Amino acid sequence: MPHVSETIPPALQPRVDAAVAWFNASDAAEGDAFEVTGILDPDLALQGADELRLVLCGGGRCEQRSFRVSGTADAWRVGLAEAPAAADASDASGTSGTSGPQAELDPPPGARLRWLDETLARHAFVVLLFYRGFW
Repeated sequence: MPHVSETIPPALQPRVDAAVAWFNASDAAEGDAFEVTGILDPDLALQGADELRLVLCGGGRCEQRSFRVSGTADAWRVGLAEAPAAADASDASGTSGTSGPQAELDPPPGARLRWLDETLARHAFVVLLFYRGFW
């Protein structure tokens, strides 16, 4: 099971910033500005792996995305990492098995609380729906 950290190690911050800037400029961001609210298995990236697995929140949604970031601070090369075939597989019923998203990848409490505060300021009440650990 992946380890999710809300704190980005300082040594990874330039690579994380490059990945977020690249993602925000891509079509996948759909014009929203995303920010990093967590990183999965930062120790692997610190050991020299090019892959960064980030939890990004923006535009009312949070997503876990994997990036390949290589190069130097002057010339980062950034792209989405290919998902393993098992992550895309689904069983005969059309639902994914254990390879689906994990509840631990929900946005960390800080991002969720800020979103809730902003939403409550605009509405008289908010209905939150939780399903199997996801919101």
